[in-house]
Amino acid sequence: ISVPAVTDETWQSLIIEADGPVLVEFWAPWCGPCRIIHPVIAELSTEYDGKLKCFKLNTDESPSTTTKYGIRSIPTIMIFKNGEKKDAIIGSDAERCRTLGRGI
Repeated sequence: ISVPAVTDETWQSLIIEADGPVLVEFWAPWCGPCRIIHPVIAELSTEYDGKLKCFKLNTDESPSTTTKYGIRSIPTIMIFKNGEKKDAIIGSDAERCRTLGRGI
């Protein structure tokens, strides 16, 4: 399964105004650890279908959102609920990402 993209332009409607919890992976094409975590995010998207929406944001293509949330290292995984950041993981820790999903 492919995780859909979110951009600076779609951030408000897809993340901030979303019903229910949303997971966002901040990544870039040149980031090796990001490629490691992609399948984990896809797995969470399938496992929590209907309970958790998952998106990925290319930090190179969406600098405004990246800056707004203080992203300095990628991958960074954030959980949002009711438009507010609730939790974050920096790095490609697959087990911590799975734990995030269980906490929704």
